[in-house]
Order: sequence, then C-alpha cells, then structure tokens
Amino acid sequence: MEETGRKKPKFVAVVLAAGTGSRMHSDVKKQYMELRGLPVVVRSLLRFEENELIDSVVLVTGRDDLQLALSLSLKYNLRKVKNIVEGGDQRYKSVYNGAKAAGEDTDYILIHDGARPLVSDELITRCCREVVLSRACVAAVPVKDTIKRCDTSGFAAETLERASLFAVQTPQAFSYPLFMEAYANLFRTIRAYHPDESKITDDAMIVEAMSDQKVKLIPGDYKNIKLTTPEDMVIAEAFL
Repeated sequence: MEETGRKKPKFVAVVLAAGTGSRMHSDVKKQYMELRGLPVVVRSLLRFEENELIDSVVLVTGRDDLQLALSLSLKYNLRKVKNIVEGGDQRYKSVYNGAKAAGEDTDYILIHDGARPLVSDELITRCCREVVLSRACVAAVPVKDTIKRCDTSGFAAETLERASLFAVQTPQAFSYPLFMEAYANLFRTIRAYHPDESKITDDAMIVEAMSDQKVKLIPGDYKNIKLTTPEDMVIAEAFL
C-alpha cells in the first residue's frame, strides 16, 4: 500500500495489556491467562506480528509485568514488538504512553485491546486500508439486542433505534499526527476543566471531541470479542 509520491506508510500497533482484569476472578491477570496453550496477549500480538502491513508493535503493560512481557516477546519470537512501556492509571494514559513510544516517523497508529486475541488478519488489514482514506476509523458491529436507556431509578426510559447502534471494537486506527494533536488538546482541556477522567473509555471519542475529524465505522467481527469474564474464555475457546 503506497501513497502517491512517497514510500509505504508506517503502521504501528499499540497493544494494551495494562489492565487488572478484576471481573475475570482469577489470580492471573486475564491478558496472561492461557487460551488453548498460549497467553491471551501473545495471541493478540501474533495477529499483528503476522500482518504484512504492520511495521512494529508497542506493548503497554503494568509496571509489575514489564519483565514478564519482555520474556514472552522473546519466548515467542515477537520481532515486531519494538517497545514495551508502562501503562498509566487510566486507559487513555496507557494509550498515550504507547503512542509516544511509536515514534514521530509513524504515519498511522492502530490501538488494540490485548484482551481481544481473536482479531483477524482481515480486520487488521481493513483498518490499515481505511485509515489511509479517512484518517480515523474504528471496527464496529451492529448490535443484535434491543437497547433500552434507563432512568436514575432503574426503570426503562427509552427504547433506542437498533438500526443506528453499533458496538465498537478494536482495532481503532488513526493518522498519527491527528491522534497526537487530539491528545494535546485533551490534556489542555483536563488542565483547564478537570473533567471526570474515568469517563474517557474510548480512543475514538478523544479524536471526536478534540478535533474536527469524523471517525469512520468499518465492519468489525462478532468473533472479535473482548475477554472480560470467565464466560468469555469459554466462548473464545469455542471460536478457536
């Protein structure tokens, strides 16, 4: 994939594995639990390792897991993992740490949850191709269930129009300069207004709120589930 008049753009994947995974109810953090003989995060990393468009990978993990992450990358010969960095106390800070480590020569950045080990090669390629065209895109699937909004008392207040609702997944892909500028605007906003940082749960929402760029929804994959609870592990094993 080449842009007019220049060499192949550089794609860097930032894989997030800094969470605690408390809802998994396991002594082992979910990203390091074994799924059919391989740690979950290794399965995620291998998908980017094997994709021909991805140039390098930044792995973001917890401070206590830096050595473990390094040993896994060596054990499984993950040659595209060029940096392993410490995450922050909020998701968006972990993403930023990974994005900084990607390097200024990066053209496009893909953010992916390490707990989504079933991401397909086709989906990664789709994100890479679309982000060159639209500058910002996220994988998403139409919701299957009827969605209701509830009031503060727990009663149904509204039934939302299902046809317009999508469940957002990762990868989420962005022009690197656009992404870093959106983060710069975010940090200025936080310093000025001190918003509730726990509500910043999605990478695309930062670009949407902190720039004029629209984010394209591209077809995701229902198998590309995020492993959050023990039931998800059973489903992932069934898919494998």
